[in-house]
Amino acid sequence: MKIEAANKEDAGELAYLINLAGEGFPELLWSGMVEGSETPLQVGAKRAAREEGGFSYTNAKVIRIEEDIAGMVISYKLDDPYDIGDLADYPEPVRSLIQLEAKVPGSWYINAIATHENYRGRGIATKLMADAEMQAREHGANTMSLIVSSENRLARSLYLNMEYRIVSSLPVASHLSFIHGGIWELMVKPVPNE
Repeated sequence: MKIEAANKEDAGELAYLINLAGEGFPELLWSGMVEGSETPLQVGAKRAAREEGGFSYTNAKVIRIEEDIAGMVISYKLDDPYDIGDLADYPEPVRSLIQLEAKVPGSWYINAIATHENYRGRGIATKLMADAEMQAREHGANTMSLIVSSENRLARSLYLNMEYRIVSSLPVASHLSFIHGGIWELMVKPVPNE
């Protein structure tokens, strides 16, 4: 299994995987951006193909098995200082996430990590998380950060086993009951020494 930078042609698969990681939450957001006959996942692919923004192929690393993308991680250094601006400018479902991100300026942020269903149980997520830690060191970040739903027990357990700790939380919007409910938990850990 080799980790490599994603390329623009991977945008469709990145959209599929970030939606998988977000348990349909990204598709909900993209559905509000649909134009004409395009689907929400096509909107996600267009966003992944951008050269800028958090959800961009430029921030993604993938593991390929033969020609398939088996897993991906999207990670980057958060701005420091982190300027929220006017929260009203953001869609209501993401406001809590933005507020939590702002609590860890300058950290290396794991925006999303996902393993394709056909490749689970092979240590892909662990390998991608280790690569994100290496990127954090290379970019001078001293803290890793991520946000997970308190009810996403599988992902939460992985992060706790990797020595992430919960430092803050905010409620998941009540109308997002199709995904895990509960609270969004901001988790951090120091960037490990090599």
